[in-house]
Amino acid sequence: MAAEKNPFAGRWDIDIKTAQDMYPGWMEVAGETGDLKVRYQPRGGAVRPAVGAAIDGAHLIVTLAPATEKQPATTWNMTVAGDKLSGMLKRGDTQNGELSGVRAPVMKRAEPKAWGKEEVLFNGKDLTGWEPVDNPSNSHWVAKDGELVNETKGSNIKTTGKYQDFQLHIEFMCPEHCNSGIYLRGRYEVQVGTEGGTQPLHEMGAIYGYTAPSVEMPMGNGEWQTMDITLVGRTVTVVRNGKTIHDHVELAGITGGALDSHEAEPGPFYLQGDHTGGLRYRNIKIKQAKR
Repeated sequence: MAAEKNPFAGRWDIDIKTAQDMYPGWMEVAGETGDLKVRYQPRGGAVRPAVGAAIDGAHLIVTLAPATEKQPATTWNMTVAGDKLSGMLKRGDTQNGELSGVRAPVMKRAEPKAWGKEEVLFNGKDLTGWEPVDNPSNSHWVAKDGELVNETKGSNIKTTGKYQDFQLHIEFMCPEHCNSGIYLRGRYEVQVGTEGGTQPLHEMGAIYGYTAPSVEMPMGNGEWQTMDITLVGRTVTVVRNGKTIHDHVELAGITGGALDSHEAEPGPFYLQGDHTGGLRYRNIKIKQAKR
């Protein structure tokens, strides 16, 4: 007898609503009922495999954190109806949030026939076109000498404009031990700087948590560097300092720190400023796809 098709199989864009706020999540389910493999994107940090996953009747129960002596297990308990998920975030038997999700869009798009006129996203004089992502009173981004500078650790910053398919040129300088990132559509982080040098998926140029750069390059702290990033659908090419480090790589899902999980929609660029200060960016320009 053929195995029953797993209705949860595939990738899912998820919204998690708690009593305090709402934040994005993502999940990929592979395998059949007896051999499930699930990875998920928590609110922060890197995508990771679930501790456990099982289908119980009409429910998929994914264990994110196991029970310990001090606290019960954290789980997602979900049901599916066609292309929609619903469920609960639970700690033990207590519901701590609601889940709602949709199948992640495929977003297979051909390369555009042409690219539009170059647009300058940072004018070098002030923060016109940019705004803090979170707490404005904790933002330390300033325009100084033609540069967008994060003077000390604080808020992230994003463009007020939103974009879909584009070519981005951006230049940056990192101090020692800097940790930042360039978020495409506000959802996919290209790592800038380092998390300590032990995991290539978390280091300079990585699609954070998913794909390490294909070329090893020195960190280049204290030197101006460039990234040229082309995003079409969910396919990205990244050229760092003239060397291609990602060549038409698929973005499987959102990364930690994403603004939302609505992958089909255009979104802003955002620069991470909440880990370390001292980051400097300049010459931020894009060309948008012409269809």
